[in-house]
Amino acid sequence: MTGNPNDLQRFTAWERGNHWLVAICFILLALSGLALFHPALWPLTQLFGGGVWLRILHPFVGILIAVLFVSMFARFRTLNLMSGSDWEWLKHVPEMVGSGGPMPPQGKFNGGQKLLFWALGICLLLLLLSGLVMWRAYFHPPAALARIASLTHAASGAVMIGLIIVHIYAAIWTPGALRAMLYGTVSRAWAKHHHELWFNQMTGSRP
Repeated sequence: MTGNPNDLQRFTAWERGNHWLVAICFILLALSGLALFHPALWPLTQLFGGGVWLRILHPFVGILIAVLFVSMFARFRTLNLMSGSDWEWLKHVPEMVGSGGPMPPQGKFNGGQKLLFWALGICLLLLLLSGLVMWRAYFHPPAALARIASLTHAASGAVMIGLIIVHIYAAIWTPGALRAMLYGTVSRAWAKHHHELWFNQMTGSRP
């Protein structure tokens, strides 16, 4: 796809690569985690070469996604700090969903994206800590702690899967959003409509 020279760069190649690696790891973890969660989903283990390989790979992929997300977190954490305009945007979400009315101007990320960022970070942290406790090949926690970790891991995983479904739906529902993560650029019209404060910052325009 050939970009318009007047388009604005929203994400660098490194940022997009980091995002898609996290996405691939998440898919692998979700499928393998579901296979371990319930016997009815055990056939999913065949995607990983069987139950033994799945049990070996699942925690290592979990470590990998944690490392990748830390890199993403370090890069985007300041851009995802909530502000007054973000809370105002969240108040108008029902209007946007219902009638598609105008929303308060936003920076590079809107209030919903910022809340999602922090929620995913919390879920991933809980998954990492509880997963380490459950990693019997290297750790031998007391039985009570292992049970708590198992419950925490399952609950956090379920919440994270739900959040990712919302994330994917929002990306598809907002025309032009997926292009930003595929090719790195967005049109100026798109940027001004969805992220006016960021558009003004990038172009030096007056509000």
